[in-house]
Amino acid sequence: MKAFTEKEITEKLKNFPEWEFYDDAIHTEIEFGNFKDCFSAMSRIAFECEALNHHPDWSNTYNVLSISLSTHDAGGVTQKDFDLAQAIENIVEED
Repeated sequence: MKAFTEKEITEKLKNFPEWEFYDDAIHTEIEFGNFKDCFSAMSRIAFECEALNHHPDWSNTYNVLSISLSTHDAGGVTQKDFDLAQAIENIVEED
């Protein structure tokens, strides 16, 4: 899978206003009401990651989930990252 150019990424990010592009990855931070809600969302996201066979660099601190997506094999951001970002957005919107 080929990595997108910065221009292509910028165009695609118009559909993801909570995400930013830097350091060859797309990033977001999501704040939840508490740790339990954050961890619950992470668990649901983990199932999507397995289904897509694509895994984020992520961490959480109490109620904040930080996510970075890039396709390491391609050396940048690919469609796989935007597919996972969309799955994450769908999960977070359910909360």
